[in-house]
Amino acid sequence: MKLLCLLLPHFPLRCEIQRHTATDRQTIVLQTKNESGSQKAVLDFSPQLEHLQPGMALQPALAMYGEVALVQADMPYYWSIFNGMMDQLEEISPLVEGHELGCVYIGLDGLQLLYQSDEALVEAVTEVIPEMFKARTGIAEGKFLAYIMALYSHSDELLRSRSTKNPPYGKRILRSAQNYTRGSSADGTNFLKDLPCDILPISARAKSKLQDYGIRTLGQLDSLGQGPLQAQFGPEGKRILELAKGYDDTPLYPRSLEETIEDSTTLASVTVSLETIQTAMEVLLSHTFAKDILKGRGIRTLTLWTRGWNGEQWERSLQFKEPAMEIKSAIARIKLVLESYPQPGPVEQLGIRITRLGYGDGRQRSLFSEVRAKDHLMEDIRQLSLRLGDHQVFKVKEVEPWSRIPERRYALTPLN
Repeated sequence: MKLLCLLLPHFPLRCEIQRHTATDRQTIVLQTKNESGSQKAVLDFSPQLEHLQPGMALQPALAMYGEVALVQADMPYYWSIFNGMMDQLEEISPLVEGHELGCVYIGLDGLQLLYQSDEALVEAVTEVIPEMFKARTGIAEGKFLAYIMALYSHSDELLRSRSTKNPPYGKRILRSAQNYTRGSSADGTNFLKDLPCDILPISARAKSKLQDYGIRTLGQLDSLGQGPLQAQFGPEGKRILELAKGYDDTPLYPRSLEETIEDSTTLASVTVSLETIQTAMEVLLSHTFAKDILKGRGIRTLTLWTRGWNGEQWERSLQFKEPAMEIKSAIARIKLVLESYPQPGPVEQLGIRITRLGYGDGRQRSLFSEVRAKDHLMEDIRQLSLRLGDHQVFKVKEVEPWSRIPERRYALTPLN
């Protein structure tokens, strides 16, 4: 499948510059939490900080570059801008994949009738992206080759930060890759042999292991063969070798078209009060249920997020087995989540995002008023349990009525 890779280098950093909290002249490090949430890590950094890598611990980064401006990463803001760009790209092609900030893959099959050449298509794509994001593009058969062509599309600008002894020249790499994808390259995929292993789309653990073994280039990987790689990396070893040879059959996973409802607010003053945060969430939710788009439908996926006065973020997603058709059924879950997962600090902004809607299950109500009243009572008891986080109403049940010990004859069990 013919794909276009769109790269937006240092995307989070460019978002901060666009928001006017930073400038191009500042030396910036965006900090965030690592995957486990145990320590702070580097999300992005200014291009002149050549020895930093995304994901590395923050303390070693500050030890190398002490005179930098630390900025708390704002992931909801970055994703909102990124999703907006992909919404515009979907007007060019319905096949758009973007699972990583700053990297988009676009399926080109069937667009030949709309765009006479690849250059015209690239021009249409880059017009969507603001100039300050410095978009790079590459077209090839397969994700990995398209990524390489996009990576080296701007000559040697990126190569200066690569830690290889003999870095290849970007123009030569780009020209060889273009010839190979057009079927006119005499040396096959030899242009890959000098590329660093850092560009492989594999796990960070595998990259670290390759570095420990002293394997720096794809040519070194290709010379090892499949046996040694699978012995050390398991099933991933076969994929590593295929990528080193330029073969990538990873399918395209386009975004699913779904309705999204978002709402947010800024509090009059920062607060740590759980009641204030819950009330603000309830107000946002009431505004959402008042919209026409939710008439006859309920919420299946609800994402809550907050942002502190110093940039700290908090985000949790709720999944409803049955669509929440009213505020009462959703606010109980919201309160439980807010109590179970405390805020990292004082809250200044908060919001909700609904990404899935659904219709309520059709249920036949009983004809007898006594049964309907009992159903309503059981629903209220269930909501009470969710709100308070534990069972609140119990019933007496026979266990061992023949026992001589009174405590063993009966037991209290939850009514619901």
